[in-house]
This record gives sequence, C-alpha cells and structure tokens, in this order.
Amino acid sequence: MKTKKIITHILLAIAAVSFLYPFFWMIIASFTPEKEIGSLVFLPQNFTVGNYTHMFTKIPIFKSLLNSTIVAGCSTIGVVIFGSMVGFALAKMNFKGRDLIFFIIIFTMTLPFQITLIPNYILMIKFRWVDTLAALIIPALNSAFAIIMFRQIFKSIPNDLIDAAKVDGCSNLRIIFRVLWPNIIPTIITVSLITFMNSWNDVLWPLIVIRDTNLMTMPQLVTLFAVGGRSEAQLGVKLASAVLLAMPIMIAYLFFQKYFIKSMASTGLKD
Repeated sequence: MKTKKIITHILLAIAAVSFLYPFFWMIIASFTPEKEIGSLVFLPQNFTVGNYTHMFTKIPIFKSLLNSTIVAGCSTIGVVIFGSMVGFALAKMNFKGRDLIFFIIIFTMTLPFQITLIPNYILMIKFRWVDTLAALIIPALNSAFAIIMFRQIFKSIPNDLIDAAKVDGCSNLRIIFRVLWPNIIPTIITVSLITFMNSWNDVLWPLIVIRDTNLMTMPQLVTLFAVGGRSEAQLGVKLASAVLLAMPIMIAYLFFQKYFIKSMASTGLKD
C-alpha cells in the first residue's frame, strides 16, 4: 500500500512538472538574450530586461492593460449580477416555460461563437458601438455558464431561507444580493474567475470590432505585435509580451483556486 502511494505521488509530480515547465521556460526565456534562447534548458547564463524594454517602446502595453482590466472587470461584474438574477428565477420562481427557457440556455452553449459572430457584428454597427469598449462589454454580459451555475447552487438552498426572508419583507433582488450571495461565495468566485479569464483572453471578437490602437485590449495588441511585424521576429520580445498577458490570470487563480475547486466539487447538475 505504501509503495502504491509513493508511485502515485511520483506520477503526480511528473505530471505537475510537465505542466509547469513550459510556463517556467517562457518566463525565464523572456529574461534571456535573444541569441541564448535557442540553447536555453533551465537557466540562462545572462539575465536581461531588454526584451521587456523593447516591447514597452514598440506598443502601448500599459494602455491596453487598462483597457483589458476595464473590459474584463465590467464583464465579470455584469455576468455575476445578471447571471445570479436569471439563475434565481429559474431555480426558485414558478412560471410558464421555465424549464423550456433553461433547456434553450443549455442549447446555446453548444453553438460555436463563429455562428453568432456576424449577427453580433451587424448589431454593433447599428448601435454604433464599433471602436468603443461597449462592443466588448455589453455582448459579454450574457453567460449561459453563469446562469446554469447559479441555478444549480440556488436549487440546493432550502426554500425555508427564502420564505423567511420574504416574511421579513425582502424583495427578490434583496433576497439574491443580501441573503443568498453570502451563502454562495465559492460559486460567485468561480463564475467571476472563469468569466474574467474568458474576457481577458478573448482575441477574435476584439480584432473584429476594435481598430483604434488606444482602445485595443492586451491580448489583441499582443497578437498584432507578435504576428504583425512590430516584434521584428524576436522570440524573446514575443515571450515577454506573453508573460505579461498571462500574469494576471495566473495571479488571480493562485489566490482563488481553493474557492474554484470547492465550487466545482460541490456544484452538480440536478433537476
């Protein structure tokens, strides 16, 4: 039994190293002179910040960082608020067509983004939101994943808690935000983390609706920087931009991973 446990830990350690080493190499290579990257195995002989300096002089990386923070932050807040409201309605309110609406929401998760891309772009043109941050924020406020997550966690909460809040004179909105939210913190953090990550990493939609460099998000700007010629085919500079792009997500997950794991373990699909 002890031997089996040792073997299991060894295999898990090997798997962890295989997953972590590419990220480690990317970070170390971003501080490595260009001519040494090809022979880099573990640590470089000379450390340099020249790759980052070159990147900062070529693109407005801090402006794009601010844009990405605004877009991802507003999208996350909106998804949590609206997702919890819809999830509460589908879980605790009785109305005609409730189950049909829920299954339609599930069905939308099977549709590739490319199918709705053109209709969404036409709407952005009609609303005159092209080249504005509204084109990135407002379409992202509707999340089927968030609605399903909130519905499932709300269904696990006893109706007695909600009935007691109604007796005290609470409205449905007050029940959601003042009574239920404190009891579903792991789910809120999980939805926030995944929504923030998806919004932060989105490239295709910003490439379509944003053309002004001052309004570009960080992934969009980094993508254009890496493939558009500004990086001058220097791998170290591309890696430096990739490190800055990945760092916020890595930091966020590092702090909130326990809530994420707890929520995914406790939230299941139930009728």
